Amino acid sequence: MSTTQDPIRLTQFSHGAGCGCKIAPAVLDTILHGELGVLPDPRLLVGYGSKDDAAVYDIGNGRALISTTDFFTPIVDDAFDFGRIAATNALSDVYAMGGKPLLAVAILGWPVEKLPAELAARVLDGGRRACHDAGIPLAGGHSIDAPEPFFGLAVTGEVATTNIKRNNTAREGDVLLLTKPLGVGILTTAMKRGILQPEHAGIATKWMCRSNVVGSALGTVAGVHAMTDVTGFGLLGHLVEVCEGSGLGARIEFAQVPVIPEALTYLQQGCYTDGGVRNWKSCAHKVSGASAMDRMMTLSDPQTSGGLLIAVDPGSVDEVVSLCTSQGVPASIIGAMTALADATAVMVE
Repeated sequence: MSTTQDPIRLTQFSHGAGCGCKIAPAVLDTILHGELGVLPDPRLLVGYGSKDDAAVYDIGNGRALISTTDFFTPIVDDAFDFGRIAATNALSDVYAMGGKPLLAVAILGWPVEKLPAELAARVLDGGRRACHDAGIPLAGGHSIDAPEPFFGLAVTGEVATTNIKRNNTAREGDVLLLTKPLGVGILTTAMKRGILQPEHAGIATKWMCRSNVVGSALGTVAGVHAMTDVTGFGLLGHLVEVCEGSGLGARIEFAQVPVIPEALTYLQQGCYTDGGVRNWKSCAHKVSGASAMDRMMTLSDPQTSGGLLIAVDPGSVDEVVSLCTSQGVPASIIGAMTALADATAVMVE
């Protein structure tokens, strides 16, 4: 077993990293279409059928519970930061539905013969910090001895039924906004390969630890017609889900999509993720205008604890941007929802 004195790089103990280890969309569809369907329940307002961020269950009196779980293998080497990022990412699913988290329980897998228990304690501390910052308790959890380390949360939240934000309710003409820049997957891949420059260390962690709590406030804005968070499927993958669920297309202005500047440096060196390639293969037939390498690998880059993708009525854009700005959240206009053109879901200009 390693000792706490050894220079331990958590990312070297797993084959994947963060949300980049998600199962590919096409494979996931096969897994979810089993022989047994969901037990019919009129109180289940949002289930997995719409590929949304969380399940939502009506508990009466205009209130609903939000239930979600998210966990993954290390995306950074520091144990505390890994725990904090994984917890922030799990909490984001509740915010993406327009709700507020109530409590969380931890999910931990740890190779006890390879990594010290003290390091796992640091992971949990990072998770507790994220929950503390969200104002909720990390109330318990479950752990197993696993071949690779992984960590995450199961989160319970609440939302007024009138404030639920789905990912399949966008409308034609809605303006698309994104609240975090892309490129986290590229930077963390550079780190795992050992080519990340010292001056770039911590950039990805800063963005991944930034909470999407603004989603709770956005839930109260009637002009926000649809919302989701951008994670392992990349911007294109999650936007395609919005398009398919809403029966619409989308137009993206590539020059307006925010990207972490330092990530472009590594992309130009040919540093991109296997997950990005997987994402592109899954949605390429539904996208036009993104076949150039820089567009392909940027827009398909798996994001861990990525930003919110918001479809907003044009008349409410100023309100949404002002709300985000008041909470220190950048909100970039990147395109709009359009009528569906043939089989092309997303046009990149």
